[in-house]
Amino acid sequence: MEGDAGPGDARRALGHLVEAVLASRGEANAVFDILAVLQSEDQEEIQEAVHACSRLFGALLARGELFVGQLPSEEMVLTGSRGATRKYKIWMRHRYQSCCNRLGELLAHPSFQVKELALSTLMKFVQLEGEHPLEKPKWEGNYLFPHQLFMLVVGGLLSPEEDRSLLLSQFREYLEHDDIRYHTMQAASNTVARTTDGRPEVPLTFWNNAFMLLSSVSLPRQESTLSSFYVKHTELSDKWKVVHLKEHRKAFQQMWLHFLKHQLPLRVCKKVLVIMHDSILPHLAQPSLMIDFLTRAYDIGGAVSLLALNGLFILIHKHNLEYPDFYRKLYGLLDPSVFHVKYRARFFHLADLFLSSSHLPAYLVAAFTKRLARLALTAPPEALLMVLPFICNLLRRHPACRVLMHRPRGPELDADPYDPTEEDPAQSRALESSLWELQALQQHYHPEVSKAASAINQALSVPEVSIAPLLEVTAFEIFERDLKKKGPGSVPLEFIPARGLLGRREDLCAQHFTLS
Repeated sequence: MEGDAGPGDARRALGHLVEAVLASRGEANAVFDILAVLQSEDQEEIQEAVHACSRLFGALLARGELFVGQLPSEEMVLTGSRGATRKYKIWMRHRYQSCCNRLGELLAHPSFQVKELALSTLMKFVQLEGEHPLEKPKWEGNYLFPHQLFMLVVGGLLSPEEDRSLLLSQFREYLEHDDIRYHTMQAASNTVARTTDGRPEVPLTFWNNAFMLLSSVSLPRQESTLSSFYVKHTELSDKWKVVHLKEHRKAFQQMWLHFLKHQLPLRVCKKVLVIMHDSILPHLAQPSLMIDFLTRAYDIGGAVSLLALNGLFILIHKHNLEYPDFYRKLYGLLDPSVFHVKYRARFFHLADLFLSSSHLPAYLVAAFTKRLARLALTAPPEALLMVLPFICNLLRRHPACRVLMHRPRGPELDADPYDPTEEDPAQSRALESSLWELQALQQHYHPEVSKAASAINQALSVPEVSIAPLLEVTAFEIFERDLKKKGPGSVPLEFIPARGLLGRREDLCAQHFTLS
């Protein structure tokens, strides 16, 4: 489309070419003119050409005018003595393939409108190819799906060079269809394997794109026959894997295992762990297969270990996972930073669950209690309002640890026998110590903290205090709450009221100055 022709002229010209090709096979060479506009530098011309290709090849697919079966090379066909109709169909199938390849390239176009249009056109071709397959069925009732074309789409979405988050968010609407979701899981597994194979370093962009696609896949929870298909079928066969939730779960499991076996960047690893307990584990055919990834993450330390706790908790409690040294590693996560990380609320919620069993040995609970009390000395007020009831709950659950509150000569100990540097809670000598830290916190500057620390001065009530409302408390909320408190009407500033400007006779000012 050369010259100063506007988009309207380009649209009309392409429309005439499409009509000509569809009306007569003698005009087939006009396809080259349409495909040439797909290579244009002008954004509007490209969009018009994509629309034209969509109309043209959509009609040819529906009319059965593309070759069906293993596609021979053009050279073999043109030199052979086959019929004209067969040659035309093979030739046109090659043009269709060129069009699809170019649309795949346009998924990387600078303009989002072009990307979006290329994606929707490719998905239209997926639907039409599924309804009018370009391969012959191996047996009657064989399930056919355009795998090669769909791999082109998924490969374009999982770019190693460019962030595809906007395009992936557009693709999500197709994942509501059961067949697209099933084939996306398979195509994503293959694309991850192909991209990482033989590459010493995979770009972060690829991992971000892959995570966004994988995390968009959501399976139905109930066992039911799947029936929302993007590619329309006159009848669904019970023999097809794609109609069974069990097969979807297997594909879902393979997809995540192929992804997680790689050395993921730390930020991607965190994103996976955030959704692991809720969006991944419930849908796996064998959740226990996640143990390698979760234990690797748990051993990293810091915030990653905190996030891995959720998944490990599910495997330990629901799938009878044996994890040696679990409590030792949990004890090791308790350091001053635990009060400042973004996932503090989640960590303490899980720690509360892990320490809820009455069968835990007293030395272990005492070590956790003592470590938390020691950390409380430097914790901010919003954390203390949650940690102090947490400690009191541990003492309520485990009466054997109350010796930490009522130890004779507790305050007069020359030195605290507890060793805060010891990594093994069994060797920390926590049971020989006392909770003098809580007594110190009774002098805290914040009255609510002082009141919470004073709870150990009375007999602990039997029902536990729920820490759930306290997990998300922030410094801003405490400040706002204090501002809304109404103080007493008059606040005394001195014990002895002042008399006169220079005060009382014994004051320093009265000794050196007089009023005359």
